[in-house]
Amino acid sequence: MATVTFKGGAVNTVGNLPTVGSQAPDFKLTAGDLSDKSLADYRGKKVVLNIFPSVDTGTCAASVRAFNQAASGLEDTVVLCISKDLPFAQGRFCAAEGLKNVVTLSEYKDANFSDTYQLRFSDGPLAGLLSRVVITLDENGKVLYEEQVAEVTEEPNYEAALASLK
Repeated sequence: MATVTFKGGAVNTVGNLPTVGSQAPDFKLTAGDLSDKSLADYRGKKVVLNIFPSVDTGTCAASVRAFNQAASGLEDTVVLCISKDLPFAQGRFCAAEGLKNVVTLSEYKDANFSDTYQLRFSDGPLAGLLSRVVITLDENGKVLYEEQVAEVTEEPNYEAALASLK
Protein backbone atom coordinates (compact mmCIF):
# COMPACT_ATOMS: atom_id res chain seq x y z
CA MET A 1 0.00 0.00 0.00
CA ALA A 2 1.14 3.53 -0.75
CA THR A 3 0.32 6.52 1.44
CA VAL A 4 -0.24 10.01 0.02
CA THR A 5 -2.11 13.02 1.35
CA PHE A 6 -5.36 14.70 0.42
CA LYS A 7 -5.53 18.27 1.74
CA GLY A 8 -2.86 17.29 4.26
CA GLY A 9 -4.57 14.17 5.61
CA ALA A 10 -3.06 10.72 4.98
CA VAL A 11 -4.88 8.44 2.53
CA ASN A 12 -3.86 4.98 1.34
CA THR A 13 -4.02 3.11 -1.92
CA VAL A 14 -4.62 -0.61 -2.31
CA GLY A 15 -0.97 -1.31 -3.23
CA ASN A 16 2.11 -0.13 -5.08
CA LEU A 17 2.57 1.00 -8.66
CA PRO A 18 4.43 -1.02 -11.30
CA THR A 19 8.13 -0.23 -10.95
CA VAL A 20 10.44 1.40 -13.48
CA GLY A 21 11.89 -1.28 -15.74
CA SER A 22 8.98 -3.69 -15.24
CA GLN A 23 6.52 -4.71 -17.92
CA ALA A 24 3.30 -2.74 -17.55
CA PRO A 25 0.32 -5.04 -17.03
CA ASP A 26 -2.47 -5.03 -19.58
CA PHE A 27 -5.80 -3.50 -18.57
CA LYS A 28 -9.38 -3.03 -19.68
CA LEU A 29 -10.94 0.45 -19.75
CA THR A 30 -13.87 2.07 -21.57
CA ALA A 31 -13.44 4.60 -24.37
CA GLY A 32 -15.78 7.47 -25.23
CA ASP A 33 -17.63 5.29 -27.76
CA LEU A 34 -18.15 2.70 -24.96
CA SER A 35 -15.76 0.21 -26.58
CA ASP A 36 -13.24 -1.67 -24.48
CA LYS A 37 -9.61 -0.57 -24.75
CA SER A 38 -6.50 -2.30 -23.46
CA LEU A 39 -2.82 -1.49 -23.31
CA ALA A 40 -2.35 -3.88 -26.24
CA ASP A 41 -4.32 -1.41 -28.40
CA TYR A 42 -1.43 1.05 -28.07
CA ARG A 43 1.56 -1.28 -28.61
CA GLY A 44 4.17 0.21 -30.89
CA LYS A 45 3.67 3.69 -29.42
CA LYS A 46 5.06 5.30 -26.33
CA VAL A 47 2.29 5.77 -23.77
CA VAL A 48 1.62 8.34 -21.07
CA LEU A 49 -0.90 7.18 -18.48
CA ASN A 50 -2.29 10.35 -16.87
CA ILE A 51 -4.42 8.97 -14.03
CA PHE A 52 -6.54 11.09 -11.68
CA PRO A 53 -9.62 11.09 -9.40
CA SER A 54 -12.04 13.15 -11.57
CA VAL A 55 -11.89 15.52 -14.52
CA ASP A 56 -14.38 17.69 -12.58
CA THR A 57 -11.68 18.98 -10.24
CA GLY A 58 -9.36 21.86 -11.07
CA THR A 59 -6.11 19.96 -10.66
CA CYS A 60 -7.29 16.98 -12.70
CA ALA A 61 -8.57 19.25 -15.46
CA ALA A 62 -5.23 21.11 -15.46
CA SER A 63 -3.36 17.84 -15.97
CA VAL A 64 -5.50 16.92 -18.98
CA ARG A 65 -4.92 20.38 -20.48
CA ALA A 66 -1.16 20.23 -19.84
CA PHE A 67 -0.74 16.78 -21.36
CA ASN A 68 -2.98 17.73 -24.31
CA GLN A 69 -0.63 20.64 -25.06
CA ALA A 70 2.47 18.46 -24.66
CA ALA A 71 1.01 15.64 -26.78
CA SER A 72 0.91 17.82 -29.88
CA GLY A 73 4.71 17.78 -29.95
CA LEU A 74 5.29 14.10 -29.14
CA GLU A 75 6.07 11.65 -31.92
CA ASP A 76 4.66 8.11 -31.84
CA THR A 77 3.18 8.77 -28.39
CA VAL A 78 -0.37 8.52 -27.07
CA VAL A 79 -1.57 10.20 -23.87
CA LEU A 80 -4.29 8.26 -22.06
CA CYS A 81 -6.22 10.28 -19.46
CA ILE A 82 -7.82 7.80 -17.06
CA SER A 83 -10.41 8.31 -14.33
CA LYS A 84 -13.65 6.82 -13.01
CA ASP A 85 -15.66 9.60 -14.67
CA LEU A 86 -18.29 8.43 -17.12
CA PRO A 87 -17.05 8.49 -20.72
CA PHE A 88 -19.76 11.07 -21.51
CA ALA A 89 -18.39 13.48 -18.89
CA GLN A 90 -14.83 12.98 -20.12
CA GLY A 91 -15.93 13.65 -23.70
CA ARG A 92 -17.95 16.71 -22.74
CA PHE A 93 -14.94 18.16 -20.88
CA CYS A 94 -12.57 17.61 -23.81
CA ALA A 95 -15.09 19.02 -26.31
CA ALA A 96 -15.73 22.13 -24.21
CA GLU A 97 -11.98 22.68 -23.79
CA GLY A 98 -11.10 21.90 -27.42
CA LEU A 99 -8.76 19.08 -26.35
CA LYS A 100 -8.02 16.72 -29.24
CA ASN A 101 -4.53 15.36 -28.49
CA VAL A 102 -5.41 13.03 -25.60
CA VAL A 103 -7.52 9.87 -25.33
CA THR A 104 -9.87 9.65 -22.35
CA LEU A 105 -10.60 6.26 -20.82
CA SER A 106 -12.94 5.39 -17.98
CA GLU A 107 -12.88 2.75 -15.26
CA TYR A 108 -16.59 3.11 -14.52
CA LYS A 109 -17.52 -0.52 -15.39
CA ASP A 110 -15.16 -2.41 -13.09
CA ALA A 111 -11.93 -2.10 -11.10
CA ASN A 112 -9.71 -4.05 -13.53
CA PHE A 113 -7.30 -1.16 -14.10
CA SER A 114 -7.02 0.09 -10.50
CA ASP A 115 -6.68 -3.47 -9.20
CA THR A 116 -3.93 -4.25 -11.70
CA TYR A 117 -2.04 -0.98 -11.19
CA GLN A 118 -2.80 -0.86 -7.44
CA LEU A 119 -3.66 2.84 -7.39
CA ARG A 120 -7.24 3.02 -6.09
CA PHE A 121 -7.75 4.84 -2.79
CA SER A 122 -8.69 2.36 -0.08
CA ASP A 123 -9.71 4.91 2.55
CA GLY A 124 -10.38 8.59 3.18
CA PRO A 125 -12.82 10.93 1.42
CA LEU A 126 -11.69 9.74 -2.04
CA ALA A 127 -12.02 6.00 -1.29
CA GLY A 128 -12.79 4.11 -4.47
CA LEU A 129 -11.38 6.78 -6.79
CA LEU A 130 -8.02 6.67 -8.57
CA SER A 131 -4.91 8.26 -7.11
CA ARG A 132 -3.12 10.99 -9.08
CA VAL A 133 -0.44 9.06 -10.96
CA VAL A 134 1.63 9.43 -14.11
CA ILE A 135 3.27 6.41 -15.69
CA THR A 136 5.17 6.45 -18.98
CA LEU A 137 5.82 3.39 -21.11
CA ASP A 138 8.07 2.63 -24.04
CA GLU A 139 6.79 1.15 -27.32
CA ASN A 140 6.87 -2.36 -25.83
CA GLY A 141 5.04 -1.51 -22.61
CA LYS A 142 8.07 -1.26 -20.32
CA VAL A 143 7.68 1.25 -17.49
CA LEU A 144 10.00 4.23 -18.02
CA TYR A 145 8.70 6.52 -15.26
CA GLU A 146 6.16 6.43 -12.45
CA GLU A 147 4.99 9.13 -10.08
CA GLN A 148 2.28 8.88 -7.48
CA VAL A 149 1.77 12.53 -6.59
CA ALA A 150 2.41 12.93 -2.86
CA GLU A 151 -0.40 15.46 -2.33
CA VAL A 152 -3.50 14.67 -4.40
CA THR A 153 -4.40 18.35 -4.85
CA GLU A 154 -1.06 19.08 -6.57
CA GLU A 155 -0.14 18.58 -10.22
CA PRO A 156 2.34 15.91 -11.34
CA ASN A 157 5.89 16.61 -12.50
CA TYR A 158 5.12 17.04 -16.21
CA GLU A 159 8.73 17.78 -17.14
CA ALA A 160 10.10 14.58 -15.59
CA ALA A 161 7.36 12.45 -17.13
CA LEU A 162 7.90 13.88 -20.60
CA ALA A 163 11.70 13.72 -20.31
CA SER A 164 11.42 9.96 -19.69
CA LEU A 165 10.04 9.53 -23.23
CA LYS A 166 13.19 10.83 -24.94
